Amino acid sequence: MFNEQLKLSGELSIVLKDKDGNVKDQRELKNLVVDSGLAFIISRMVGTAKAVMSHMALGSSTTATASGQTDLVSMLGAREAIDSTTINGSVNQKVTYVSNFEAGDATGAVTEAGIFNAATGGDMLCRTTFPVVNKQADDTLAITWTVTLAAA
Repeated sequence: MFNEQLKLSGELSIVLKDKDGNVKDQRELKNLVVDSGLAFIISRMVGTAKAVMSHMALGSSTTATASGQTDLVSMLGAREAIDSTTINGSVNQKVTYVSNFEAGDATGAVTEAGIFNAATGGDMLCRTTFPVVNKQADDTLAITWTVTLAAA
């Protein structure tokens, strides 16, 4: 039997630590795969003209996530290179991206995050907003973001 129904979803884990490595905040969140992310996925099925997802960014906007968004609304600092990417699964295929924002990176009241395929410009795959995470200058923030393609 062939299943023509597919569901694309994403979720992320945020872990904020102080300078001594103590966990200050930890969250599990859902996200939206935006229109540009869906277009990116389709484009990669027929070619490699677009670069792979390679960066994450944090921001300070509380503007609701919407499918037509192509960037964060108010980015804090620069996009960070993704530290690792893994693919796993058999029936449900998953790709997991991990990025660490070190002390001094994206400092401030963090309320949004996104995944991109370039350090600037490019395509945004996913965006999420959440209640404020206060990242101080000497804190680190790790994001593990999993995107799943599953048979519905």
